[in-house]
Amino acid sequence: MRIKPFQNEPLIDFINPKNISKQIQALKAVREQLGKTYELIINGKKIKSGQIFNSYNPSNKNEVIAAFYKGTKELADVAVESAYKTFQMWRYTSPSERANYLFKAATIARRRRFEINAYMILEIGKNFAEADADTAEAIDFLDFYAHEMLRYAAKQPLTPVPGEKNELVYLPLGVGVAVPPWNFPFAILVGMSSAAIVAGNTVVLKPSSDTPMMGRIFYEIMEEAGLPKGVLNFLPGSGSEVGDTLVGHPKTRFISFTGSMEVGI
Repeated sequence: MRIKPFQNEPLIDFINPKNISKQIQALKAVREQLGKTYELIINGKKIKSGQIFNSYNPSNKNEVIAAFYKGTKELADVAVESAYKTFQMWRYTSPSERANYLFKAATIARRRRFEINAYMILEIGKNFAEADADTAEAIDFLDFYAHEMLRYAAKQPLTPVPGEKNELVYLPLGVGVAVPPWNFPFAILVGMSSAAIVAGNTVVLKPSSDTPMMGRIFYEIMEEAGLPKGVLNFLPGSGSEVGDTLVGHPKTRFISFTGSMEVGI
């Protein structure tokens, strides 16, 4: 894969009537897909739990975006244990291979851009420009972190010391838990998850209960990019149940969280 220098993803110009038309068409297409039910995904396996919760259009509570099986404490434990096992393999994957998954994911996100925007518009109520800026930032994260991984993987400059041979190597930590917010439901979610993945860690993703569809879309993108099973795990659910179990698990090495002090504490 030929790697181009990093450039910020240009925003779509919604003054242009053609782009407005494309986004409206994407909204129509997405509305035809609403109301589906999505499973949890742990180690690549789709899992149905005992409970389901709905994601709604905030401007029309009668419009169900999708239904999601709800994670439990038991499944949260399974997800972390599974991610820990996958980490034993993933940690030894070359930085260039890990970066390539992110480059591929960025390409897929560009292709699905109007669709991603449409889901965001319907699930959290962003306008066209705000949704697109969120998607563009997510693409930036994928590209930028891939470039940075390649930079950090290169030989690092060290102060020479006579009689010593030294080197600096960055090591992955292990299982990370990603808990993104609802207000930037794709960009922050993608940023915190992809940074951990490209650095050689495995991730259990618990999306906001207000915007679980954005987490599902990210999982689909990484799956299409060829990311090995178990590196990214999708576990929507209650923060007070699933979240507490994930962050308190003894095999969780780090937590990526954006949200209020009340939720965080």
